[in-house]
Amino acid sequence: MKIRNVIHKGLRRFIEDDDSSGLPQTVGPKVRKIVSFLQDMEKEGELRTVPLWKAHQMTGDRKGTWSLFVTKNWRITFQINQVEIEIINLDYEDYH
Repeated sequence: MKIRNVIHKGLRRFIEDDDSSGLPQTVGPKVRKIVSFLQDMEKEGELRTVPLWKAHQMTGDRKGTWSLFVTKNWRITFQINQVEIEIINLDYEDYH
């Protein structure tokens, strides 16, 4: 899927320039795998094929937002625009 926009500046720099300086050094390889997976993904059902990422949709005021586990508190979050078949609002955040 195409990634339309990235909210976290460090994650954006990581994706666009392969510059990991805006992310913790220990998460670079895992974030690279997740981003590559998202870009290669064709439909959202594929998200649940990697159990270690604990893919789930959030509820409440974040309903419709997907969350993928990175570290203890940190997640990759995003929404999927079903019409354009693209990922929007990709973020790296601690929402706990």
